[in-house]
Amino acid sequence: MLHNLLQIGVDSLGTYAAQPAVQQQEMHYSLIEMASKGGWIMIVLLVISIIAIFIFGKKWWSIRQANKINKNFMQDIRDYIHQGKVKSAITLCERYDSPIARLVQKGLERLGRPLPDIQAAVENTANVEVARLEKGLSFLATAAGGAPMIGFLGTVTGMIRAFFNMSQAGNNIDITLLSSGIYEAMVTTVGGLIVGILAYFGYNYLTSRISDLVFRMESTTIGFMDLLHEPAESTEE
Repeated sequence: MLHNLLQIGVDSLGTYAAQPAVQQQEMHYSLIEMASKGGWIMIVLLVISIIAIFIFGKKWWSIRQANKINKNFMQDIRDYIHQGKVKSAITLCERYDSPIARLVQKGLERLGRPLPDIQAAVENTANVEVARLEKGLSFLATAAGGAPMIGFLGTVTGMIRAFFNMSQAGNNIDITLLSSGIYEAMVTTVGGLIVGILAYFGYNYLTSRISDLVFRMESTTIGFMDLLHEPAESTEE
């Protein structure tokens, strides 16, 4: 009798221990399989996410390269100008693929003209550089707001399909008739929110980096114009 009770207890423990493993196996579902249930809406969201990732990576790299400039750049420019070595200063600017170097180079190329003309040329160059840096960010902003709306569109179409299946079934309503439509509705909602959130954070991160670079460009412009008021030590080489 005691042996039988112990055997029953061991079998019960084995059954309870096996249940989590079985449940874990049943719950395993890949993201690709899950996304495929969202229908054509998920294809649209996938295209948007690929374009957004490409734009983010490209702009991040260009901003990173734009900030790569020697911290003594303006001091070297000042030394060259004081020595009258304008050509050497222009050559130094050409070494850097940076908006800061390009706007200083534009000012150096305008030396000999009235200061307002030089300042206007530098500011116009700065505006062009900022526009170049901001190019493509509008798509990220659009994706941040549009992707969730596309996901909600999938929610509506999924629910419409679910209720359509119910109406066609008549009195023979089965949960499987609703599952595909409801699944599509939920998956597209999640997909749209994920794409929108990532695009939103990416857009704000890039705009903050561009704002920092614009501040450096403005400081450089002011410093360069102040530099032109300083007396030169010798003539052009």
